[in-house]
Amino acid sequence: MESQSSQRPVRVGVIGTGSLGRHHTRLYRQSAETELVGVFDQDRDTARAVAHEFGTRCFDELDALLAQAEGISVATPTTCHAEVVSELLERGLHVLVEKPLTETVAQAEQLVRLADDRRLILHVGHVERYNPVLECLNKVPGPPRFIEAHRLAAYPPPRPGLHPRGTEVSVVLDLMIHELEIVLHLVNSKPTRVDAVGVPILSQSEDIANARLTFANGTVANLTASRVSAAPMRRIRVFKNSAYLALDYQERKGEVAYLRDGRIVREPVPVRQANALQDELHDFVRCIASRRDGGQGCQPRVTGQHGLEALKLAHRVLAEIKRTSTYGGTVKHNYKSTEL
Repeated sequence: MESQSSQRPVRVGVIGTGSLGRHHTRLYRQSAETELVGVFDQDRDTARAVAHEFGTRCFDELDALLAQAEGISVATPTTCHAEVVSELLERGLHVLVEKPLTETVAQAEQLVRLADDRRLILHVGHVERYNPVLECLNKVPGPPRFIEAHRLAAYPPPRPGLHPRGTEVSVVLDLMIHELEIVLHLVNSKPTRVDAVGVPILSQSEDIANARLTFANGTVANLTASRVSAAPMRRIRVFKNSAYLALDYQERKGEVAYLRDGRIVREPVPVRQANALQDELHDFVRCIASRRDGGQGCQPRVTGQHGLEALKLAHRVLAEIKRTSTYGGTVKHNYKSTEL
């Protein structure tokens, strides 16, 4: 039987009330598993508007929010992650931070060490890992042999006084990192070769990028990410020895093709209905509850270590783009090749 303390709602707060932070706030407010103690954002007007919309408290001082919470969702710009998450872990709070974990590998390593030393949850918001369409891959036996993925999006709208959302970093850290983390999970092997190209279009870093990854077990992955596309697309195709799967994250549908009696047969694969972000927040809260009363508890589906490995691979992609770039070197990148 669960202890009384593990049955009570988990007290959570949200730092950053932009697009993603607003959804975190909404879903926490709707959950019977959580007590949403409030939100904080340096943009007080936005924070107050979100707090009013969902019937929670807007804190003017961060310390006041932290004093009341057990876990915090961090949905600030990537450039703030290292400083904010470090402070939260130092204060003994469990953290769910939106991807990417940090800007640099060194920052991410420090956060992972800090969370491990203090036995705290560091959950990285690679929400696509909770997309039910990925469950279809488990229905076909065997490891992936070739993977091809496209993540295309329109350029984000302007924000007064700020970069358009996500453009403070390269599209590799903004969008492609979703696929990098998924591929590492699916392949379960070390990447031995990275070939990559990318170009800036509207930003101070790459807006379009392509990476071809070769793994020690022979698997090859070809990934394309763009944030300057006319139409959105989030698709992955996985070739196994016995079948080929085409999955659409956005439309939540998939198709499997395999050989039967010498002919290619194509069939739709059933996808359960679910809210990926809701499932991600549930995972975070469940893990916090499991650690009450000094218990060992569980780990979330995407740990700080998973986020770190994805970030390391992203920086290998960025370093290769820098090595092969032909656009004059005038772009101000948010990474250093020495961080690999």
